[in-house]
Amino acid sequence: MDGNRRYAKKKNMKKGAGHRAGFLSLMSMLKYCCELGVKYVTFYAFSIDNFKRNPDEIKDLMDMMLEKIELQGNKIIFNQYGIRVYFIGNLKLLSEPVRIAAEKLMRATANSTNCTLIICIAYTSRDEIVHAVQGSCKNKQEEIQPLSFCKANNGAFEEVEDNNNVNGVIPFVFSESQEDEAAKSQATMASVTCCCLAGGVEGGGDKNSMAVRAVHGSYEDKRDNYQAMMENRTSNGVTPSEESENMQGECSIIKLVDIEKQMYMAVAPDPDILMRSTGESRLSNFLLWQTRECLLYSPHALWPEIGLWHLAWAVLNFQRNHSYLEKKKHQL
Repeated sequence: MDGNRRYAKKKNMKKGAGHRAGFLSLMSMLKYCCELGVKYVTFYAFSIDNFKRNPDEIKDLMDMMLEKIELQGNKIIFNQYGIRVYFIGNLKLLSEPVRIAAEKLMRATANSTNCTLIICIAYTSRDEIVHAVQGSCKNKQEEIQPLSFCKANNGAFEEVEDNNNVNGVIPFVFSESQEDEAAKSQATMASVTCCCLAGGVEGGGDKNSMAVRAVHGSYEDKRDNYQAMMENRTSNGVTPSEESENMQGECSIIKLVDIEKQMYMAVAPDPDILMRSTGESRLSNFLLWQTRECLLYSPHALWPEIGLWHLAWAVLNFQRNHSYLEKKKHQL
């Protein structure tokens, strides 16, 4: 939504009037999209880079955002068209009143399914990618961390010292492998984590000396099954250490799908059309990850001047190039 300030200057309007005119264009475009059957609409409302602007201008923009988010008339439109609203971005950078109002509107529209409106606020694509990578690394760390608590030695469990055990609780991981004998397919691994209560050895003064109580019930069965399986694998030339290393190596690989799940835009599919006002062909740090096979349409009109004709022309261009775009997607 570029060109609000230039529009105000062009029309000799008061300070902030250009952004209010831009908001009217946003609501008009949203209604047009709903009437055309568009399921996902994303607007770039406020970049993280915009925080570098004059503090007074930022305050005016935040006040206007708060006013528009809380505006009852907008909720009528959302109910009329069944619009679900998402605010995505680094929302921690917003003022508390704006963030609370945004969260309230998201909850209020959570059950709407006809159309999804995504408002990118305090957003840049680079920040989104960094956030996704950090989230993926954290999840992978949580997946492989149980493997560091214990190791198998010739089919038997060996206690591994852990400075982080609390209240005498020592974590162990039992790995269980099941193989389809008929199909002779490769084994699949499943991890079961259990906690064994531990107490000091009788008569022992060293607090690090621990006696592990027996694991009851199903955990005993899993241990016995695991030991039998490991003995069988050892006799076949597969050592437990190799098994553990291979399993940990597979868990530590971060895949494309892991990163995409952590994206702010994971709530919507990749866009088909990206419309950039003012005639600029640059993306300005917007949806860089998601727009690799997206049709870019950049009319020379300023954002408050964008209307139904521009949207219709963008849709016609997309339909004309649809076969080519789909072919490119399947080549990836």
